[in-house]
Amino acid sequence: MKFMKLGSRPDTFYTAEAVRSVSSEVSSDLIIQVKESRYLLHKFPLLSKCLRLQRLCSESPESSQPQIVQLPDFPGGVEAFELCAKFCYGITITLSAYNIVSARCAVEYLQMTEDVEKGNLMYKIEVFFNSCILHGWRDSIVTLQSTKGFPLWSEDLGITSRCIDAIASKVLTHPSKVSLSHSYSRRGRDDISCNGTESQRHRPATKGWWWAEDMAELSIDLYWRTMIAIKSGGKVPSNLIGEALKLYASRWLPNVSKDVYINKQEASDSDSDSSNELTSKHRLLLESIISLLPADKEAVSCSFLLKLLKAANILSASSSSKMELARRVALQLEEATVNDLLIPSVSYSDDTLYDVDIVMTILEHFMLQGQSPPTSPPRSKLGYQRRRSRSAENIDFELQESRRSSSASHGSKLKVAKLVDRYLQEIARDVNLPLSKFITLAESIPDFSRLDHDDLYRAIDIYLKAHPDLNKNERKRLCRILDCRKLSMEVCMHAAKNELLPLRVVVQVLFFEQARAAMAGGKVTELPRNIKALLAGHNIDPSRPPAPLSTTSTIAAEDQWSISGLRSPRSKLNSTLRMKLAEDDDLDESDLQSEGIGRSSKFKALCALPTRPKRMFSKLLSINRNSSEKN
Repeated sequence: MKFMKLGSRPDTFYTAEAVRSVSSEVSSDLIIQVKESRYLLHKFPLLSKCLRLQRLCSESPESSQPQIVQLPDFPGGVEAFELCAKFCYGITITLSAYNIVSARCAVEYLQMTEDVEKGNLMYKIEVFFNSCILHGWRDSIVTLQSTKGFPLWSEDLGITSRCIDAIASKVLTHPSKVSLSHSYSRRGRDDISCNGTESQRHRPATKGWWWAEDMAELSIDLYWRTMIAIKSGGKVPSNLIGEALKLYASRWLPNVSKDVYINKQEASDSDSDSSNELTSKHRLLLESIISLLPADKEAVSCSFLLKLLKAANILSASSSSKMELARRVALQLEEATVNDLLIPSVSYSDDTLYDVDIVMTILEHFMLQGQSPPTSPPRSKLGYQRRRSRSAENIDFELQESRRSSSASHGSKLKVAKLVDRYLQEIARDVNLPLSKFITLAESIPDFSRLDHDDLYRAIDIYLKAHPDLNKNERKRLCRILDCRKLSMEVCMHAAKNELLPLRVVVQVLFFEQARAAMAGGKVTELPRNIKALLAGHNIDPSRPPAPLSTTSTIAAEDQWSISGLRSPRSKLNSTLRMKLAEDDDLDESDLQSEGIGRSSKFKALCALPTRPKRMFSKLLSINRNSSEKN
């Protein structure tokens, strides 16, 4: 830290009966009241350097008694006044980054200018400030921090802006060319004089964001202005700006959680003003950090953005700040984890644990990116295609290349689909989560993004267990989002004995597992004609063996498989399944007949399965029976 000493006389100020005086053979003829302190001083040394005191004394009539001057609004208080008074008496004073702001404001108040006396204190302070303080990194940081005590004075005198410009210029300069003490937390450094050199024992760090730790000590308004100056320089990479913001957020934002924050608010209900002030302070800090986020996608991590979004939800930040965070999260959603997406809900309108609406907003933004227009050329109205020019072919080629380059976006959607299904498993445990929100969130993922429905099935199973009061129609509506052909063997075994599922879903699982086994069994080279007819009725190509859980075709909600054929006395189903069929009173007549295929043909189709799949069917049913007997 740099410092400057002025004057040569020893300190002769002393305190007697709560009054500050200076040792002198001459009696005091001037009493100055600074706030609660009184000083017995002399006119000659003070008035010769302070124009304001000259004017105040000239306005008072002559008297044999000491003249009294009141200075109630003196900037910097008694410390700053005493420093100026000692300078007038020639007593040694020390200026540094810690007191230069208060001293500069004090001399401005007393008008200790060059017009009054050459080499006055204002001139000396300005020289020291410009030539020493602004050239040092730590000196600039400390001086900028001290302007908080005198915001208006510092702005008017240009101290704040000059410190900000000096700090920004040092950040934009290579660290080897900057005179600094790196870490603000590292104490015990050797002081150096204005014309001295820094100790070589403490070398500055050479990391790209060596400046972030020291700047994190600034208050948010000064930090915001300094970061704007740094960003406008255009030399600091966006990822370093992001790291600095992350460091600042961890320093100043509390570990915001819904429970902690609500407990703090309840504890401070007796002092609502202080509670509101704390909330406003944190909200301002958060929104300022959001406004400083670099535009580049990779500048900050998705996890950090979602932490800011959680804090924004709890602190009731502005909707524009939340939407900006949601938009930025969507750009890199594939990097998120389930815990990142579990954003607490603080809404008083519902009792859900998590804010599902903001996650749906993020998904909407995610799905909107990467959309490209079709590249196929338009057809002529006459039924033939005109020969395109070479330029048109080039444009088409560029569009196709652009579409190929978006394959990463397709991969991102596959990752996000897995993420959403696991997120559904977490929120499904919330007993207050409406069915409509669960279904809307599940349906927001395109069919091609889900290579399998195992995680989605687990989410549905958890939701059914957490919401036992769902009626049959609601359970059927919930299970319509499930594609049974995309379930693994393990999940099919679980679904076959899951009594929470609608019966038609259980039968659908068994049927598709039988059909898959029939094509993969090896003993049959082709499906029976009646099963082909069943598959063809649902737009399934029976001539192509289904890929393992990767087909994208779905079954329309109103065209679910009928299980009426299984009620035939010729059926070999166990008694438990027949009882469940009899209890399924919501099957109307439209369920008893499917388009083009009667109940007898469905039954024959199931009975016509080869021997090996039939054994597997019996195994699944025996599992169901054993499970029912245990229950």
